[in-house]
Amino acid sequence: MSKKKEEQQRQEKIQQEISRINLPRGNQTFGIIEQRLGGSRMRVRCLDGKTRICRIPGRLTRRLWVRDGDITIVEPWEFGGDAKGDVVYKYSKTQLAFLRKKGYLKHLDEFDEF
Repeated sequence: MSKKKEEQQRQEKIQQEISRINLPRGNQTFGIIEQRLGGSRMRVRCLDGKTRICRIPGRLTRRLWVRDGDITIVEPWEFGGDAKGDVVYKYSKTQLAFLRKKGYLKHLDEFDEF
C-alpha cells in the first residue's frame, strides 16, 4: 500500500511541475547551451537565430546549474542585445516533453544537432 501512495505522490509532483512551466515573456527567447566558457558564462544559440554569450545572474548562481545541451530561457541585454544576455530559467526533462507536445519547440527541430 505504501508503494501505491509513493507512486501517487510522484505523479502529483510531476503534474505540479508541468502546470507551473515558465514561458518566455516580452523579449525573452528559448536558447540551447552550446558551450560552457567558465566563470558562469556560456555560449547559447537562441531560437531567434542569434548566438549570444550569456551569463547566469548573481541571484541565480548557486541555484541554477546548467550543462551543454540544456534548453533555457534567455533574456537579451538592452545594450548589446544581439551579442549578450542572461540565462533566466532552465527546463527539466518533463517540462521539455510537455513543451514539445504543446508545440512550443517546433523550431528546435530545424537545428542540425538535435
